[in-house]
Amino acid sequence: MKGGVFASIDVGTTKICTVVGEVLPEQPLRILGVGIAAANGLNRGMVENLHDASESIRSSVEQAERSSGTRILSAHVGVTGSHISCLNNRGIVAIPDRERPISQDDVSRVLDGARIVSIPTNRDIIHAVPRYYIVDGQDHVSDPIGMYGQRLDVETHIITGLSTVLQNLTKGVESAGVQVETLILAPLASAEAVLETEEKRQGVVLADIGGGVTDIALFVDGSVYHTAVLPVGGNHLTRDLVIGLRCPYQAAEDAKTLFGHAMASAIDAEETVELEAFGAEGRKSFQRRRIAEILQARVEEICEMIMREVRRAVQDDILSAGLVLTGGTANLIGIASLAEQVTGLPTRVSAPRNLQGLVDVLCDPAYAASVGVLQWAVREFEAGALHTRPRPFLVPGDLWQRVSRWVRVLMPE
Repeated sequence: MKGGVFASIDVGTTKICTVVGEVLPEQPLRILGVGIAAANGLNRGMVENLHDASESIRSSVEQAERSSGTRILSAHVGVTGSHISCLNNRGIVAIPDRERPISQDDVSRVLDGARIVSIPTNRDIIHAVPRYYIVDGQDHVSDPIGMYGQRLDVETHIITGLSTVLQNLTKGVESAGVQVETLILAPLASAEAVLETEEKRQGVVLADIGGGVTDIALFVDGSVYHTAVLPVGGNHLTRDLVIGLRCPYQAAEDAKTLFGHAMASAIDAEETVELEAFGAEGRKSFQRRRIAEILQARVEEICEMIMREVRRAVQDDILSAGLVLTGGTANLIGIASLAEQVTGLPTRVSAPRNLQGLVDVLCDPAYAASVGVLQWAVREFEAGALHTRPRPFLVPGDLWQRVSRWVRVLMPE
């Protein structure tokens, strides 16, 4: 097993999270550093103001550099947004020599064939994820290398995004002084961080409810079958409270975080809380159950949207492992119970797992995608899917300072 040091940047609606991790043989991922900054210039995972977005990314990267004692020159970047779309496609190649086993070159050829798909000219392929292989009609082969056959097929999950959106995101990261190694879809990353292998095998839907969007990844028979991004998230819950309580946005956010509950029936009807509000008085008392009623209505809508998306792809009765919720909004008390009522699926809330090092902050559903981007990149590299080893983009801080001094000495101003 190979190892190395990797960096990831999760560009979300509410926060930018940079994570630096190290992989050692036969050991779980060890987190070396984390940097978190408020997301400015971004909306629903897409860049709205390039300068502000770049400055937010730069701030997050600098924090991660300080906490890890390294210099980040390149990173793997998470991508999301309602511009994402997906389809399943098959690639087919012939194996000319029946006397030799299937090689990595054959697998690469069939995956390249699967990427030949008709998409609009304004879209780019982000991923072509192999779901399973078929060798001479033998179905659901997970790894065909070393097997014998005359024909190799692969079922792939193709994920595309708008070219301009991807270019703007890449430009925002590079303007912060970091080169983009790969773009990784946020729902796949979140699934990497929180789902169990048995859940993927038995059928599960992951919903990462972030600030501006809800990322969905559907797994059947151990592989990804469908992905989608819904344009609704935790910010919509907060805005509902702003309208329903007539209070400032930050007061609504505090109410959601401190007093929120997804099940209004679980709250005492007499319980009240005091919040900042618009008007001459400045502060008012509100029934906590009223806050819960507003939140419950929006969470129910999100759950119904998730199920509509699921039913577009498969029959929900094959999802034996049910629904796994993650993302910052999954911290809302009672959300798993409400989701189970609405969807009829067994539901749990999950945070990133199998981590070592600086994990205190990251063991929270809000950081599923942040950790998952790193874990996905590590797994792809270990499997050989990343054809070249990432450049030594992490230089120890003291060495970097010495190099910088040498450059200043050697290059006159």
